[in-house]
Amino acid sequence: MLKVFIDGSAGTTGLRIRERLAGRRDVSLSVLPDELRKDPSARRDALNSADVAFLCLPDAAAVEAAAMVENPATVVIDTSTAHRTSDAWEYGFPEVGGRRVRIAGAKRIANPGCHASGFVALVEPLVAAGIVDPGVRLCAFSLTGYSGGGKKMIADYETAATHLHSGGRQYALSQSHKHLPEMTKVCGLASAPVFSPVVVPHFSGMETTVQVFADCVKGGMDAVKSAYRDAYGEKGGEPRPGVVRFVDDPSEGGFLSSAALSDSDAMEVSVHGNADRIVLVSRFDNLGKGASGAAIQNMNIATGLGETEGLCI
Repeated sequence: MLKVFIDGSAGTTGLRIRERLAGRRDVSLSVLPDELRKDPSARRDALNSADVAFLCLPDAAAVEAAAMVENPATVVIDTSTAHRTSDAWEYGFPEVGGRRVRIAGAKRIANPGCHASGFVALVEPLVAAGIVDPGVRLCAFSLTGYSGGGKKMIADYETAATHLHSGGRQYALSQSHKHLPEMTKVCGLASAPVFSPVVVPHFSGMETTVQVFADCVKGGMDAVKSAYRDAYGEKGGEPRPGVVRFVDDPSEGGFLSSAALSDSDAMEVSVHGNADRIVLVSRFDNLGKGASGAAIQNMNIATGLGETEGLCI
């Protein structure tokens, strides 16, 4: 039985991981009492006695916690931004880039950001296949449920909502969103995309969109669809491992809802547009494949369990 410790289990992601693991018979959760949650000695002991330690902390605290882990057998999965571009940590998106094998042998895994997960799923396979040049300059936007903003934003929407909360609210207007470095590095791009994240008035669910002119894509829409089938489609009549799937036409009467995969750990990737302009879309749950679901998926791989054990797909 795996012994798991969650450092920072009071936050949104930590709570979700704890809820998901609480009912599993193959996992034993190590929980510090409230009076010891911030005690360095107690945390150090809990981190080093765990088979798997999840860090659900602000960046600086995650760096501090990671440095406390001296047990070479402990797998550390960091859900913060702190280590996502570090060469010493494996980026936890197993479906692309041959990462599944590396995650299986890793002791330090950086869980991807939510918006970044949607972007990476769409762009990395195209760059890797030579369909999109690494020097391409991309534009992307992403719709997210308000739970992505944590406890304060959830409270704002559910208890103190104003008329401003009834529509989409764009943010990171200065083009300095914290997910941009990992989006750029993981996809092998020469420059960061123009990126516009938008909070929408539903609890969870995410829809990330990349827009590109067809003359920037070698082979056009057909080549893109082929690359996604190779990455996420069936192989030999059997579904590929992981939770990302290429869906040829997921639209709901010409619409694509950002809430369609709320409460799911799956992700669907689709391609739209015409001979001149191509629209790439990934849909998932910001709390699922965008956070706690991905963390558990990485734990399963790193410890030799079934990859989708405990996931809702």
